[in-house]
Amino acid sequence: MYVCNCNGIRERDVLSAVEEGACRPREVFARHGCSAQCAKCVCEMRQIIQDRREVFALAAE
Repeated sequence: MYVCNCNGIRERDVLSAVEEGACRPREVFARHGCSAQCAKCVCEMRQIIQDRREVFALAAE
């Protein structure tokens, strides 16, 4: 599933960036060599980041 249509960033790309340490959408964009264009994806990207970080926190317990 595409999260960012402007830059062709998929959900798996966001998850990969989070696993590599990205904590904000701009860090996800930077890892893919681009920046937000229309920014419609930023809210969804934030939610994916938050959800994934919660999973990591639970796994660490």
